[in-house]
Amino acid sequence: MTTVQDASNVTSLFGAGASSATKSSTNETQDRFLNLLVAQMKNQDPLNPLDNAQVTSQLAQLSTVQGIENMNSTLEALASSMGVNQMAQAANLIGRGVLVPGDSISPTELKDVMGFELSRPADKVTISINDASGGLVRKIELGPKDLGVNVLAWDGLTSSGTAAADGEYSFSIDATQGGQPVSSIALNLGLVNSVSQNSQGVQLNLAANKNVGYAEIRQIF
Repeated sequence: MTTVQDASNVTSLFGAGASSATKSSTNETQDRFLNLLVAQMKNQDPLNPLDNAQVTSQLAQLSTVQGIENMNSTLEALASSMGVNQMAQAANLIGRGVLVPGDSISPTELKDVMGFELSRPADKVTISINDASGGLVRKIELGPKDLGVNVLAWDGLTSSGTAAADGEYSFSIDATQGGQPVSSIALNLGLVNSVSQNSQGVQLNLAANKNVGYAEIRQIF
């Protein structure tokens, strides 16, 4: 039969497990649980002993907690390793062009390259190029295109055949299949100046102060 003295022993045992400053949180949890379970078994009522199923259930709960902590530690180590590997891979991209989400384009240098990503095949794709004020400069009919990433280059000419003035332009995609719209993502070419890492992972620092995540790369030039 449990007495006041017995109850204080249980508290003492529980506190002893918590006072260890050199053990990990997992070991502390295990020690507290085992000390409490032993005290509970020592002081159980002989006329109403602990049920085996109850003890098994408590042990299973402890095992689950330990498993979760171990899994979290493994995932953290894996994420850290992946971050280091991605950083090394991203560093090799410095000075190279990458196709990433964006709708800007320029008729000079490498910036005349643009692309788009289709969610499914399209039987008709039209690219509209607009100037900084939103005015239509050129429409390019591409015909049918497959799903995934498609790349093309603008020759820098307007609809009238004259050279477009140097500057920044934007483009949009109109894709359809059987008259129904097909969702698309505009992709533009950016030059990688440097790479960095923050809470969002490895970042590519592109020209014109644009930053994109490493996972956003669709194609490398």
